[in-house]
Amino acid sequence: FSNAEEILLEIVFEDFELKKLGLESEVDLHVYEVPVEYQTVQSLVPSLWKQYHPQLVVHVGVSGMATTVTLEKCGRNHGYKGLDNSSFCPDSQCCIVGGPDCIDSVIDMEIVCKRVTASGLGVAVSVSKDAGRYLCDFTYYTSLYLSHGRSAFIHVPPLGKPYSGEDLGRALKAIIQEMLDLLDQAEEKIHCQQHFH
Repeated sequence: FSNAEEILLEIVFEDFELKKLGLESEVDLHVYEVPVEYQTVQSLVPSLWKQYHPQLVVHVGVSGMATTVTLEKCGRNHGYKGLDNSSFCPDSQCCIVGGPDCIDSVIDMEIVCKRVTASGLGVAVSVSKDAGRYLCDFTYYTSLYLSHGRSAFIHVPPLGKPYSGEDLGRALKAIIQEMLDLLDQAEEKIHCQQHFH
C-alpha cells in the first residue's frame, strides 16, 4: 500500500468504468461490491475502514427512481423495515442502536453539485436529503458513523436510463475529484488554524 497523499476507498454496487478511467495518480482507489444484505454491511464496512483508514469512502448505488446523478447529504439511523436479499431485517429497524437519528457528510454536496454542473459534463447532478431507508441508506449511515462524516453516497440511474456507463464513469470521476479537493481545502484550513494558534 503506497504512501499516497490521498487514499480513496470506493464502494460500488456496479462498476461504472471507474477502474478504466482512473483518478489522479496520487489517489489509491479501491473498489468493492457490497451485497444487498444488512448483516454483510454491518461486518464489511467496518472491516474496510479498519483495513484502509481511507481519507474518504464514496458509496455508489443504483436507484430505479433516479433520473439524475444524485448526491446524498445524510444518512438516517431509523426506519429500516424492508427485507434484504436474504429476507432479513434488523429487529431494531436501525443501523446503530443509540446512534444519532441523522448524520451529515462533512462534504458540502451543494458545492460539489454546483461545481460539477458548471463544468458542463452533460450529466445532470442533483442533491438529496433522503437516501431511501433501505440498504443504500443503511450503508451510508454506517459509514458516516464510523468515519465521523468522511463518507459520501451517490445514487445513479440504471444504465441507459438515460446515461451510459461511460457517461456515469465521467460524472463519478468529476464528482469524486471535487469531493477530494473540498476535503483538502478543509484540512489545509484546519492545519493553518492549528499552526496559527
